Amino acid sequence: MMEEKDSNPISFLVTDDNSHTLFSERFKTTYHSTRGAMSESKHVFIQNGLQYVHEQFQAKEISILEIGFGTGLNAFMTYLFAEEHALKINYQSVEAYPVPLAEASQLNYTNDFSGQEKVVFSQLHLQEWNREMQVSNLFTLKKHLCLLEEFSSQKQFDLIYFDAFSPSEQPELWTEFVFKKMYDLLAKYGVLVTYCAQGQMKRTMKKVGFDLQTLPGALGKREMTRGLK
Repeated sequence: MMEEKDSNPISFLVTDDNSHTLFSERFKTTYHSTRGAMSESKHVFIQNGLQYVHEQFQAKEISILEIGFGTGLNAFMTYLFAEEHALKINYQSVEAYPVPLAEASQLNYTNDFSGQEKVVFSQLHLQEWNREMQVSNLFTLKKHLCLLEEFSSQKQFDLIYFDAFSPSEQPELWTEFVFKKMYDLLAKYGVLVTYCAQGQMKRTMKKVGFDLQTLPGALGKREMTRGLK
């Protein structure tokens, strides 16, 4: 297993929907909304990303790139969607500062699920970096341990979950260079979703070619953004 790119001390917080988030000492922010980690993931990435692509294109197979594996919550929620809808998903995720396994094992996202879901969530974190794993008949995972700037792929994706820390905490990931890279990594008619609705980000996304949709944000947040190629 590769070494982590750098240390990222973290602490636990319980959000308003009783699901965990983590506070990053490195970036001085939480991984999810304190109003509800699972609720935010479901609204932004599942309902307005995955479900939208699934219904819009009637796809039987979808390839997803996630920016920021973090707690593994988005990957886990995507796995649940795949199983519920008999949808084949090829999932890749980029992460430079992994959550240590000791902390990941204490996250409470599987509290209301059966033993199988608990096993899967554990597998998501135990999976070796830079190796593809068949999690189930419907869900394949590959995690890349690298900075986003270092990531490259010959494969294009139908959907990107852009879940980096916010522009104020991680400004290097919200640049024209990065969004042009994301645009190029999307297949024709591909979709990018993010919780962010910052004006400068929207101008940057438009500049590199995205058509933008501003949507209601999660849990009282006014807006989120969906970009279409």
